Amino acid sequence: MRRIALAAAAAALALPAAADDLKALREEVAQMKKAYEQRIEALEQRLAAAETHKEKSQPAQDGGSRAPAAAGGFNPEVSVILQGQYRRMKDVPERNITGYWPASGHDHGGDERGFSVDSSELIVSANINPYFRGLLNVALKNGEAEVEEAYFQTLGLGKGFTLKGGRYLSGIGYINEQHPHAWDFADAPLMMKALFGEHYVQDGLQLKWVAPTDLFLEFGAEIGRGARFPGTDRNQNGVGATSLFAHVGGDVGRSHAWRAGLSWLTTRAKDREAHFEDTDAAGPNEVEGLFTGRSRTWIADFVWKWAPEGNPKYRNLKLQAEWFRRTEDGDLACTSGVGTSPCLGSPALGSLRTAQTGGYVQSVWQFMPKWRVGYRYDWLNAGSKSYDPATVFAALDPANAYFSSYRPKRHSLMVDWSQDEFSRLRLQFAQDKSMQGVTDNQVTLQYIMSLGAHGAHKF
Repeated sequence: MRRIALAAAAAALALPAAADDLKALREEVAQMKKAYEQRIEALEQRLAAAETHKEKSQPAQDGGSRAPAAAGGFNPEVSVILQGQYRRMKDVPERNITGYWPASGHDHGGDERGFSVDSSELIVSANINPYFRGLLNVALKNGEAEVEEAYFQTLGLGKGFTLKGGRYLSGIGYINEQHPHAWDFADAPLMMKALFGEHYVQDGLQLKWVAPTDLFLEFGAEIGRGARFPGTDRNQNGVGATSLFAHVGGDVGRSHAWRAGLSWLTTRAKDREAHFEDTDAAGPNEVEGLFTGRSRTWIADFVWKWAPEGNPKYRNLKLQAEWFRRTEDGDLACTSGVGTSPCLGSPALGSLRTAQTGGYVQSVWQFMPKWRVGYRYDWLNAGSKSYDPATVFAALDPANAYFSSYRPKRHSLMVDWSQDEFSRLRLQFAQDKSMQGVTDNQVTLQYIMSLGAHGAHKF
């Protein structure tokens, strides 16, 4: 009993001491909190003062003073892409893919021998307001400027829908939406050169819908002017080209991702020009052909990416492939010529039906930070061409570039080094057999430099 009484007395004496310690601890925490709040307030004041001083002291571009920008003022993202190259290849006067109607204009070139400045890009983009975003991309080459893209895009349409209007790279296929600086090789696949000259651009409207599912599902539709090859500008009301596309994709574990797609494009051409050689007795003569009719293209694409644990910084692998089928149905006219050419007098008219296929497959392997190697194989099939030989190009050489059954192909091997995301140097070797009777062993040394803000590239 005595021990219990002593313990109770000791506890009674300890209670005031514990209460004093707790009170002192609370006071110390309160003082620390007050000190931190004061320091944070002082830092915020210094930051605000520094920003005000910067706005007052920074001169305007025209040399005068500049007032502080109002909240929500125009603050665009501006970037410049610089591209140039040295290319060693054969001197071929006219580089056309054998068996295919020559694509007209709108490509970035890249066929110059020796040193050249490739197409560079000036990109300006910004949110217009909470509902719209705008972008302008101007391609600069050989003293000329071409509006590559100029469009608005909705930001808050909701339900997974996005509307785009203006001039834009069509969403068909995989590589078509990529600008040249985002390619894994120094030039476009033969498939893209044969189909569109480089890539297909729409002047019109695009509507996309992304489904609210774990599996990536995207559907899109476009209507446009249809002035770009394989169509022509017919200067009329209504829709000149229509395209539909669907993409599906997802992840496999933490290290793999994939995407597959199917696209369809239909457009019309009126008097689409091309030049051919006839077999006049006095020697070969150049004649002009005009195609009027409908062109339809199907594209299937597939991409597989691998990166350890989803981190592509040190190592990654990308496999990419696209395949197309194009059919054209219409009238072919022969409108000019000399000597005994069948084009003399009234135009020689007849029907023309074609069906052509082709594609490419490529792989790019980043085996260590900053270094990548890649291989690409291109193939084309001139396919079938049905026309009336009695009335159209009766004297045409059956082995000429367009009516030939030759199958173009090309092998490309590249290695590139990127110090960071803003700079890349690339060396590429290619054996080009896209022209019948010509084997062109090409060497390309390319640089790509990015200045300013630039959005992330698509999957």
